[in-house]
Amino acid sequence: MYPESLENLIECFKYLPGIGEKTAERLAFSVMDMSEDRVEHFKESIESCKQNIHSCPICNVLTDLEKCNICQNELRNDSLLCVVEDPKYVFLFEKLGMFKGRYHVLNGLISPKEGVNPEDIDLGKLIERIKNSNFKEIILAFRPSIEGETTSLYIKRILGDLDLKISKIASGIPIGADMEYIDAMTLERALLDRKNVE
Repeated sequence: MYPESLENLIECFKYLPGIGEKTAERLAFSVMDMSEDRVEHFKESIESCKQNIHSCPICNVLTDLEKCNICQNELRNDSLLCVVEDPKYVFLFEKLGMFKGRYHVLNGLISPKEGVNPEDIDLGKLIERIKNSNFKEIILAFRPSIEGETTSLYIKRILGDLDLKISKIASGIPIGADMEYIDAMTLERALLDRKNVE
């Protein structure tokens, strides 16, 4: 129905999560209405992200620097470490502006059902970092799910011999919810009401 180039653009937009046929068509037509400068900027931004964004070698958050801004910031609280499953959750907490500690991003969560084991989410790097730092509290900020609970309990067991407080964010977040879609107030309350992992 559409010219081949436009059809290809529509198909490209459908690669994005949550984008169906109609939304992809609207986005493609929006691109067609953009100025040449804007299209060029759009193209360069995509290429720049793919070429320059990488994981911080210390905490695994996304950055275009040698080390991320958070790891470079000497004003952060070195006694607090917040562990998350995905880099986008770091940005969610940073938008709140209330957590001033350090972060560590895992490569997902343990899920025996999906065949994801502790070694698959690079827990070794986390454990090594904790043992070589002066953290006093580890906050486990995982989505409330079976996988989140399994990962929390595993980390608690591995770190059990260390003199650390291990807490997790409070369950003001509903079970099965995707943290990306939770409002800031709920997320802030969950962080403030964190509790020890039993």
